[in-house]
Parts: sequence; C-alpha cells; structure tokens
Amino acid sequence: MTPSEPAETRTTTRETRTTSPSSGRSTQTATLAEIAREAGVSAPTVSKVLNGRADVAPATRSRVEELLRAHGYRRRRAEASRSPLIDLVFHELESAWAMEVIRGVENVARDAGLSVVLSESAGRLTPGRTWADQVAARRPHGVILVLSGLDESQRALLTSRSIPFVVMDPAGDPGADVPSIGATNWQGGLAATRHLVDLGHRRIGAITGPSRMMCSRARIDGYRAALETAGLPVDPDLIRPGDFHHETGYRQGLELLRRPDRPTAVFAGNDLQALGLYEAARELGLRIPEDLSVVGFDDLPIARWVGPPLTTVRQPLTEMAEAAAKLVLDLAREAGTPAATRVELATSLVVRSSTGAPPAV
Repeated sequence: MTPSEPAETRTTTRETRTTSPSSGRSTQTATLAEIAREAGVSAPTVSKVLNGRADVAPATRSRVEELLRAHGYRRRRAEASRSPLIDLVFHELESAWAMEVIRGVENVARDAGLSVVLSESAGRLTPGRTWADQVAARRPHGVILVLSGLDESQRALLTSRSIPFVVMDPAGDPGADVPSIGATNWQGGLAATRHLVDLGHRRIGAITGPSRMMCSRARIDGYRAALETAGLPVDPDLIRPGDFHHETGYRQGLELLRRPDRPTAVFAGNDLQALGLYEAARELGLRIPEDLSVVGFDDLPIARWVGPPLTTVRQPLTEMAEAAAKLVLDLAREAGTPAATRVELATSLVVRSSTGAPPAV
C-alpha cells in the first residue's frame, strides 16, 4: 500500500472477518479490498456501507451488505466508535404505557451519561429499512425494541456494526439468540381471572389484546386456564378481540354488556381497555362494581385515580425498561453472553374497588 492511497482504504485493511456459526465458511482474514473486488466497487465504497454512510446507491448498498453478511464480516469492537445514545423503538408511541418505559430507559441512560433517541414504527412490528440505516449511521451504544422486532437483514446490519439490541416484551418469538425482557403475562391473566372466580363470578368476559402479540396471547391463555381450573366453561362469545386502545374497550364493552346474558365481570386485557369498558358501563347505567366487576392489566398511574380505582395486574414496566437498558449496555461493554436470553419479571395483582361479588340474581 502506498502513501498516496486514500486514508479510508488504509484503515480498512486492518479489519478482519470472523465466521458466523451458520455460514459454514472457513475462518480467514478478509480485507475490505477483497470484498470490494467481489462486489465490483471500490474499497472506500465498502467502507461507506460498513459505516452507515448515506451517499451510496441503494442497489450498491444492498449488494455490498449481502457480501458482508455472506462473509460473516465484523468490525473489530476496539475500532468501533459509539455515539452516546440508546435507540428506543416503539411500534406505537401514544400512551401512558410508553411513558413508563421511557422513564425506565432514561433512568439508566442518565446514570451512564447517555441520551435516548425515540423512534416509532407507526404500528408496524418491524421498523422500516430507513430506520436501520439511520441507526447504523448513528452507531448508538445499543437498541431497545418495545413490542417490536427485527427482520433478518436488519439484524445482520446491526450485528455487522457491533450494535447490540434487546427486545422488550417481544411481539413474536425473537429467537433463542436474541436477548429479551418480558413479564409473566400468563400468570397475570391467571391471577386476574382467579380473583374474579374467587369473588363468585361465573360469567366472566374478556377483551384481548392483538393476537399477533405474545403478551396478549399469554394473558388470554391465563384467563382460559383459570376458568378451566375452576371447572367453568370457556365461552367464546364472551371473548372479544381488542387492540389495547381505549376506544376498543368501549366498543367491545358495549357489545358484551348489551347481551341478554351479559357477563358479571370482565378481564379487560390492559388498563386502557378497562377505562373504555368503564365508559360503556356508565353509558348503559351499570355500576362498578355493584353490577359489573372490572380487572385491567399494567397498573398505569391513572388506574388508582379513576372512579372507582381499578383492580389490575401490575406489570413492572419501569423495572422492565431499566433491565433492558442495563442489558444492552452490558452487551455494548462486551460483558459477554448474558446468563439468560429471556428474562421475565413477576406480575402481581393489585386489588382496588372495581371488583366485588356478583349481583344477586
């Protein structure tokens, strides 16, 4: 190499390639120049792709990224500069639920001298490709995805940049190799429904969360398990699909409560849907808990201030977010493989004034 060659090229010859366990290729040294020749581009262009630069044509970027993945290419951690940031990604960012998560991540980031970058994927469970390119260019300490996930190309892109990521409350199965933080949703659904059974309720409705999300499926499975354990039938007509929003709790609540054989209690799936159910009951002239018992899930701050205060399952959102942030920083510091890739924090039933014995027949 001569002194007249571009500095970008000179630095990249010190990069090495390590073999991915699934690649099947032998371990050897590979320079960016070699990858550039295979891609039919210059070594500086490959370096731009590796560094997340935006001034590369999409087709060229895609071709180079594919070759980097095929070669199992990694940048040495010692040479990877990081921005003082944590990227926090929500599939939706519009409720008090999100604020509890932000608070937890901010607690850890502040102590570490880092800032938090917020992103929303507009309801999609996987962020768009533009987002991944932006993250690669920022080089944050790590990424936390809430009720979201990454596709294979996004995972490969972040991995090639040595950017660790953690999923909090994953929407789907994140894979055994992806660190994730969650809560005991099944146990929470079981506890909520068992509480209603123990009060004497026999017709217990439910408003679920989105079926595509693991947490909502686990909660409704816990509901079913509690009924079956008590020897009560699981009536599919009393289970209504929801989306964790206030409006759906109201709409589905009206349908449940207008039935001639309406339920005497409803497990609302989350606090926002429970509040929508409150409005439906008020509109129909039903009293809580004298005519209808209601249980939510999350224990958002508002749960204790509504009238009557809401019985709910406490999900330790702030603690979950803190655990996710600490884990992603440990990974960024190369603290090694985490002891557990799936951590679940315990939920607990908080009994307030929205539940009581069923009305006398």
